[in-house]
Amino acid sequence: MSLFCPKLLQCLQDYSLSTFKKDALAGLAVGIVAIPLGIAFAIASGASPESGLVTAAVAGFLTSLLGGSRVAIGGPTGAFIVIILGIVQQYGMSNLIICTIMAGIILLVMGIFRLGAFINYIPYPLISGFTSGIAVLIFSTQLKDFLGLPPGGTDSGFISSIGTVFGSLSLVDPPTLILSMTCLLAIMFWPKNLAKALPGPIAVLILATVVSWGFDLPVVTIGDRFGGFQGGWPSFQTPSFNWDTFHFLLGPAVTIALLGAIESLLCAVVADGMIGDRHDPNQELMAQGIANIVTPFFGGLPATGAIARTATNIRNGGSTPVAGIIHSVVCLLVLLVAAPVAKAVPLAVLSAILMAVALNMGQWREFLRLKRYPKSDDTVFLLTFILTVVFDLTVAVEIGMITAAILFIKRVAGQTNVEIRPMVLAVDEIDLATPTKGINEEILILRIYGELFFGAAQKLQTAMRYLAGSPKVIIIKMKYVFSLDASSLVVLNELVSAAQRRGIRVFISGLSRQPLDVVKKSGLYEQVGPEAFFRDQAAAVEAACLLVESLKGEAAQPESAENT
Repeated sequence: MSLFCPKLLQCLQDYSLSTFKKDALAGLAVGIVAIPLGIAFAIASGASPESGLVTAAVAGFLTSLLGGSRVAIGGPTGAFIVIILGIVQQYGMSNLIICTIMAGIILLVMGIFRLGAFINYIPYPLISGFTSGIAVLIFSTQLKDFLGLPPGGTDSGFISSIGTVFGSLSLVDPPTLILSMTCLLAIMFWPKNLAKALPGPIAVLILATVVSWGFDLPVVTIGDRFGGFQGGWPSFQTPSFNWDTFHFLLGPAVTIALLGAIESLLCAVVADGMIGDRHDPNQELMAQGIANIVTPFFGGLPATGAIARTATNIRNGGSTPVAGIIHSVVCLLVLLVAAPVAKAVPLAVLSAILMAVALNMGQWREFLRLKRYPKSDDTVFLLTFILTVVFDLTVAVEIGMITAAILFIKRVAGQTNVEIRPMVLAVDEIDLATPTKGINEEILILRIYGELFFGAAQKLQTAMRYLAGSPKVIIIKMKYVFSLDASSLVVLNELVSAAQRRGIRVFISGLSRQPLDVVKKSGLYEQVGPEAFFRDQAAAVEAACLLVESLKGEAAQPESAENT
């Protein structure tokens, strides 16, 4: 239990009535915002409208109850639309339930094993690349309803969706286009001074629904497309598990889990910056995992942290998880009471809301900043963006991470430098008590700067050719090497063995803790000899000079005896 400590427990220790009033108002505001978004996300994902509200209610409640952030709001998000739609079209809703539960288990395990800090190892260009790609995909999936085109077909990709739309432009419905365009502009330019009291999406949803119903506009509504809106308490559903499709669902489940982890932790980080707090990433992952395990049993969709709703919560005064719990209660009340009214909502309004979400979600400014970033980051951003749009998020994240890793290895390896030359007894050889001038060809200095790992190991091999000159001593200066891996250790071992075969003494100076531990465990420490390791370069140079002088003396004694 010491590993499982929801933020709510800490917040309730000094909770007050005034704090509850602020949380209640904030929860009400967030709940109002979450209603149209939940319905829109569900429909765009190929699910029933009520599943979005179920997700907001159940997952939102569990995330706030068990989460590691004071103010983060959980629920359905636009990032999952494309993934869910693909799973529903390929495997069906029953397998989506299994897939979501699998993703929840993965998230729970990640939290239990304290992997919450993994977000720090995902490059920002990759995150912004797939976020922008998802925004483009969301925008493209809403074009049919935005233009009033017939709903036929199962286009799941960007290219096929755009192709279908362009091939059906003659079927555009003018009333639908006018309504959706008006709603989109109203959401985008909704006065900021009114947004706190009445958020743009909910205002547009209410006004457009009233106008559509009052004037009997010939536009498609939720009731027309789905035959009504099933309200009432979320009923418990037992999923049917099939081993035949399990291995096909593992990939999408991992994608949902990783995307959910990234978005929830990013949401918590953003919230920390807005309120000056610090969240528990592992607790947040465990809460998200439990939410995604439980929610599908009630017909819900994958859920994660929602950045926009979290920001709304903070701006309206929410300061504890109680606000998130009230938000989920609001969504549940709408599901119980207002479900019959929801069937009159035009689909054009929901498509306008989702297009506004997509436009706000995309990292469009990053395209203008490409010239300012290193080329490696530009490559990761553009590659991830293109792969997300053209193929899918799973491929984009996998290849994006591999590309980022390769480019990072190349960049770090480029910073590793290996220099070898005869010892120059001058200013170069610092810390000598009595430096002498000139070049001593009998002593080679091998300086290594940077990390010695498999990406830079080949640079160490260049030192081999300098052994042909048969120096007496080679000093390997490793003061600026802070890590040593197996690949570099093998090359270093080869260099030492080659030198010893030629009768060349090897001194090593300045080893820090990690390289020294590796050298000792590998047996190289004993091979070279403990006396050949020096704390600093000055001691190694002094010992090398003494050794060379003694060798000269030994060579001179037989020569004198022979002359005698």
